[in-house]
Amino acid sequence: MMAAGVARADPASPDAQALLAELDATLRALTGDSGASSFDPDEVRGPQAAFLIARDAHGEPLGCGALRPLLPGVAELKRMYARPGSGAGAALLAALEAEARALGYRELRLSTRRANLRAVAFYRRHGYADAPPWGKYIGSALSVCLGRQLVSGCA
Repeated sequence: MMAAGVARADPASPDAQALLAELDATLRALTGDSGASSFDPDEVRGPQAAFLIARDAHGEPLGCGALRPLLPGVAELKRMYARPGSGAGAALLAALEAEARALGYRELRLSTRRANLRAVAFYRRHGYADAPPWGKYIGSALSVCLGRQLVSGCA
């Protein structure tokens, strides 16, 4: 099942809450930590932020992801999740990258747990490389920080 569309949504919406709960449970089972403490919904509601949901052709939610300001010209990718087997991950990431470009960002960064091998491999396949850690990730042996330069559609 591929994503039919990706659009902005409120992180407090029932579909967003269901997807975030699935992400929390998946991360808790994989790493022992849901990652929820690193996410503040208000940070993805501002003018330089976004929360997106991918849906199938019937409108069923398949995944979510968010952007928030990190540094000048740099957005942080947060709470990226695609339901297993949905095929929505690549479409969702492409939509988040397009949204970041539209908001004027030149680079996207993210942090994930090293133990989340599937996520690390996914981002590396999509052009993300090691990036300097920031904030609470500085000196963390548990986290890997990744980033990607965004090129304009005119490249």
